[in-house]
Parts: sequence; C-alpha cells; structure tokens
Amino acid sequence: MTSSTQTAQPFRLFEVELTARTPLSENFARFTFTGPTLDRFADNGYDQRIKLMFPRPGEGFATLLASPDDWYTAWRELDDESRPPMRTYTIRAVRPSLREIDIDIVLHGLTGVASAWATTAPIGSPLLITGPNADFDGVHGGIDFHLPPRTGRVLVAGDETALPAIANIIEALPASTKGCVLLEVPADHDATALPSHDGLDVIVVGRGDALHGEALIPLVKQHAGRLLADHADASALLELEDVDVDEEMLWEVPEDASAGSGDAAGQPETPLYAWLAGEAGVIKTLRRHLVAERGVDRRSVAFMGYWRSGKSEQN
Repeated sequence: MTSSTQTAQPFRLFEVELTARTPLSENFARFTFTGPTLDRFADNGYDQRIKLMFPRPGEGFATLLASPDDWYTAWRELDDESRPPMRTYTIRAVRPSLREIDIDIVLHGLTGVASAWATTAPIGSPLLITGPNADFDGVHGGIDFHLPPRTGRVLVAGDETALPAIANIIEALPASTKGCVLLEVPADHDATALPSHDGLDVIVVGRGDALHGEALIPLVKQHAGRLLADHADASALLELEDVDVDEEMLWEVPEDASAGSGDAAGQPETPLYAWLAGEAGVIKTLRRHLVAERGVDRRSVAFMGYWRSGKSEQN
C-alpha cells in the first residue's frame, strides 16, 4: 500500500466546472461536470451522498483548496459573507476515464441557493464538490440503501428531492428484485427522469397544487398493505418514539451487514425492506405507519428526512 493510500480520507475535494446542462423533464435537469481529479471519484452507486459548494459572488475556493485535508475546518472558519453555501445531493453517474460526473437537480426557479445557481449558471461555471475518494481503501459512507441479503419485497418511496437516489437504486437492484417504487413529484411528466425495472412497479404521481405528501402518503399505505398482505404480525406492533422534525433530524438507517456490522448469512428473511426519503414531516408519517401500525421490523426500514418544509438545509 502506498503512503498516499495510507493517508487518504474517505471523502475529498474535487474542483470542477460545468460542461453540460441536459433537460430531463419539466422540473429536472442533468448537470455534467468535469475536473482534473475526477478520475479518483469513487463510483459506489445507490444513494451515494455528496456535497456541492457554490461560490459567493466575487469569491473563489482558494482558502478551502489550500487545506484539502481539513477543508471543513477551513470552511467553518470563514465569515458568513465568504463561506460558500453547501448543499447535499446524490451523485447520478461517474465516468472516471472521462473525468466526468453527472448530478440531477430539481429546478424551482430562483428560490434557494442551489436552484438559483442551476437556473442561471453558464457553462464553464466552477464548483467545489466533496465526494468519495477512490484512493481510500475502505467504506466511504454516505450510502443508506442497504438491501438485506434475504428479503421478499422492496418498497422505495420519496419526493422529488429523492428522485436521483431512487433512479440509482432502481438501476443497481438485481434483476430478480420484486416490489414497487412510489414517487411524488411536482408534475406527472417528471416520471421521464426515472429508469424502469422489470421486477418493480414504478408509480409516479404529480403533486400539482396539492400539499407535499397528499399523494404519497395514501399511495405508500396502499402498496405497503399489498406487499405485506401475507405477513401481518400484530405482535410486532410497538410504541414508536416521537421525533420533533422541526427541531431534530429524522434519519434512521439500519446497519449494513455486508459492511461488517453483522452476519449477513445469519440474518432472517424479511418480508419487506423499505427505503423512504423526502420532506421530513411526510417521512415521519410514513415511518409511523410502517413501524407502529404495520409492524415492519425497524431493522428493515430506512427513513430519511432530506428536508423540512419552510426551512433551508443547515450545514
């Protein structure tokens, strides 16, 4: 093992520039970035989280690039006017040989740092990205979809903020996987941003003028009942501690046995593995339905409140 591998961190900084913007649907576009070090961007698939840092007007990234091994400390120490806003996204595709990556971004006009940048940034615009480091010999982290080695069905659900992660999950699942994918998006035509899978029912509903979750919540309840029809277990119903999503983060992910947190071969078969992500209040409701009302084993469910209505992402 080389010294560079020994000192490599799970995540590193990548200096990139925008080279293409490809519309995917009414509300989504794919952004392609290139950079000299993107050949070292690890391709882990599934719902791999990354961070995008957007430059302040008239400011660059020199301070952060000068401290690549401790960039977060350098970022925190910058004053509010100079600190680049940072937002969380899912990597959509990695092409190391071309030094390219793709990130799919939901567009909602000039509201918010990320959407405003995505709407107005010209080709050639610089960004700084933190992503998994291919030189790190270990588990990078930032992946929350952990399919149990023995499961009967999968239930994947979310809103538009989860669409890129869900698209990756669909592509990465084995061909033999059965279950359903349920997605609530701004408009029906946003379904074109999703791939298909022969074993999965992929159902996309447009929100229109309704509130977040008004379409997704009943849809998940309906299909959870269908997928669990032969596995009702009243003894598994339990009291579920409340999470104040206005004050706390809702993020509950079962451990990945394949990553050394358990004996995969010895795990019992689960009738359903569920992965749900999106607006925290909606995910809280679905969490209670699956775990407290239907008795789904918490070790078989991943819940992630990606965002909270009325609040911006905090770093």
